[in-house]
Amino acid sequence: MSLSEIARETGSDRKTVRKYLAGKGPASPPRRASGGHRQQRVVDEFAPLIDSMLRAEILMKATVIHERLARDYGFTGNYQRVKLYVQEARPRIAGELGITPKELAGMHRRFEVVTGAQAQVDWGDEGKILAHMGIPKVYSFHMTLSYSRDPFCCFTTSQDLQTFFDCHRRAFAQFGGVPMSIVYDRTKTVVRRHVAPGEAVPLYPEAVAFAGHYDFDIDVLAAYRPTGKGRVERQIQIVRDHVLAGRAFSSIEEMDAAFLTWVPQRRVQIHKTHQEVIGERAARDHAALKPLPATPYLVTPRHLRPVGKDCLVAFAGNLYSVPARRVRPRQLVEVGATKSQVMLHSTVPDAGGETLLATHARAVGRGVRVVDESHWDGLPTGKGRRVTTGDVPSPPRGERPAGETVGTLQALLNRAAVTRIEVGRRPLSVYDELTGTRPFTPHPSRRETS
Repeated sequence: MSLSEIARETGSDRKTVRKYLAGKGPASPPRRASGGHRQQRVVDEFAPLIDSMLRAEILMKATVIHERLARDYGFTGNYQRVKLYVQEARPRIAGELGITPKELAGMHRRFEVVTGAQAQVDWGDEGKILAHMGIPKVYSFHMTLSYSRDPFCCFTTSQDLQTFFDCHRRAFAQFGGVPMSIVYDRTKTVVRRHVAPGEAVPLYPEAVAFAGHYDFDIDVLAAYRPTGKGRVERQIQIVRDHVLAGRAFSSIEEMDAAFLTWVPQRRVQIHKTHQEVIGERAARDHAALKPLPATPYLVTPRHLRPVGKDCLVAFAGNLYSVPARRVRPRQLVEVGATKSQVMLHSTVPDAGGETLLATHARAVGRGVRVVDESHWDGLPTGKGRRVTTGDVPSPPRGERPAGETVGTLQALLNRAAVTRIEVGRRPLSVYDELTGTRPFTPHPSRRETS
């Protein structure tokens, strides 16, 4: 409030108000003489009317009450006076109505933070906005800086772990830094499992590793308390109203571009809560953010897969090679996959502390073998194998007649010769005599051949 407003409310001179605000006066203003009268506040005349509104709806917002007083009853006071009166009157009216504090749990206390201290994150479900393009569902990722309300938004077709933290990196790049803490609800990409109220929330290991790399704290809200991240909750609706409403899109990229086009318009507006230009406040907010690390942290889903005898690891319907000298058959390796790469790690570091075995470009489709030929160094190639046909003994290795070469036709002829080899036939009783076992009497319909 301005000095003039405070002077009018308290019935004091502006100079007296300035003196007490500067801390130069006593703890409290001197009492008026017994004949003095306290100046009537404008809101006091409407107090019975405000009380009646609260009795009709105990959770009615002060902004709605002020709007109705000004529109329907000629109220000329400012919103701040109405808000302060409602804060005092609401508990009193609730007590009169017999409403317990538990029933007022939907109410919350407004809080403010310093520059760079906090951001809030949430998902929005945009439904079938791209269904005509064959995309069944679209989601919006939102991050809002709490001090300035500077927004970030991008659109995705998935809410998986990799996409979630990839959106974080894009938000950090737009803001030019990392806030000290980020507020989440109990999303499964951050919270590993739900626990009873008051217990420590177990976090997803990849979320902890990502936060540690970018040096921010994870702040998980209590269950069913969306007001704890009201800044980003409000931002979701603002983006829908100003970016998506009444427009048609043909791709995710087009939706992202529409948001980036709208952001400058948002930043020149005066925010109704902090009463400052969002862009000016955002500049101070960005300057207080922590710097980005030199290397990004890539969050990938991790899977354990066995190594085959051919030094290939099966993942998502395809095969990827690992170095033969660093693995053994049936050894479990950890597979981390992004949209473009597949990384294979040993579960136990080697003598140098290294776990990475191989990195491959991710195969498109299924049934593809992605092999680095160097991974098979030291394994038999099969080039020295000898084929025996049974007709002509092969000369010892290195003694083939000079000038003689085995061509494709000769190899086929050698294979064909195998089919002409005579097979000896003898009665089964011969084997009985050799082994001293009981003679075998075959069924008449069976031939005694060997």
